[in-house]
Amino acid sequence: MSHNSFGHLFRVTTWGESHGPAIGCVVDGCPPGLALAEADIQPFLDRRRPGQSRYVTQRQEADAVRILSGVYEGRTTGTPIALHIDNQDQRSKDYSQIAQSYRPGHADIAYDWKYGIRDPRGGGRSSAPETAMRVAAGAIARLVLGAVQVRGALVQIGADRIDRAAWDWAAVEENPFFCPDRAAATRWEALLGEVRKSGSSVGAVVEVQADGVPVGLGAPIYAKLDADIAAALMGINAVKGVEIGDGFAAAALSGEANADEMRMRGDGTVEFLANHAGGVLGGISTGQPIIARMAVKPTSSILTPRQAVTRAGQDTDILTRGRHDPCVGIRAVPVAEAMLACVLADHLLRHRAQNPDAPSLGRLPREFGA
Repeated sequence: MSHNSFGHLFRVTTWGESHGPAIGCVVDGCPPGLALAEADIQPFLDRRRPGQSRYVTQRQEADAVRILSGVYEGRTTGTPIALHIDNQDQRSKDYSQIAQSYRPGHADIAYDWKYGIRDPRGGGRSSAPETAMRVAAGAIARLVLGAVQVRGALVQIGADRIDRAAWDWAAVEENPFFCPDRAAATRWEALLGEVRKSGSSVGAVVEVQADGVPVGLGAPIYAKLDADIAAALMGINAVKGVEIGDGFAAAALSGEANADEMRMRGDGTVEFLANHAGGVLGGISTGQPIIARMAVKPTSSILTPRQAVTRAGQDTDILTRGRHDPCVGIRAVPVAEAMLACVLADHLLRHRAQNPDAPSLGRLPREFGA
């Protein structure tokens, strides 16, 4: 199986399966001299880790990361950084009854069509445990980004959206949903309680933001920053849609409403009066906050019998037992943050390599300056 890597100068390759002995990744292209220890990575993994509330899968994994290479005396050496996590709580027998059947909504049948073989235990390579390594790589990417702040939140579960007027980043760490609206978080407790009891699932929308991004990241054609962000978020398990800035809502706006007007500040920098573009114009960062959202489908593993087929070509009904998230979008928040951080780190290194003398943040080139 190919295509297990992403990024160019900051490149991440992941390996391992849901029910294999371990999962891991290699981060190549990290600059040397950055302070890095396992304790810098583990807090981000802990935010994604399963079993932390009754609203997520009860699989118990410590997700304890080990650094195997690329660090000497607490500093990155510029060589590949290998990271490793042991799987500890596999229950492969939960999948024995469906090993010869294709679960609706899962990648089972597509995998078999493409490769002629698949690992039925938890979905193998396509299962959510693989995302732990993306989160680990994202922790390293944040070191490359320095002062750039990458944050995420859950802004919708099912049909219930947050009140954006009540947005408070401090609230995100106060509830098990990464929700910035305390009232919505209270509603979601009741909602997901009912969903979990019924053995069903619901979808969600995750929003990620990056503040302090330098101007000039990306390129106008085949390396658009927003295109790479969209691809990274779309590559997360169960994601079925991505939008940047106003996204699909921009289709309902007029040209006057959608255009982000500008004025000059007294210090010679440019001030945008809105951010409908989500921090990217023509594929290049503007220095405004990068804003992206992704739609996460309902978990396909549910207890309600669904119509399916077997590998032998017979009709069957199937239900998926085991430990599953009633809303996989909850634990997708740290993953989305990590993927955004990795894309920005990669583009930052690309920008420095091509254009080390670029204008400072938000300042016009000298010949066009006021």
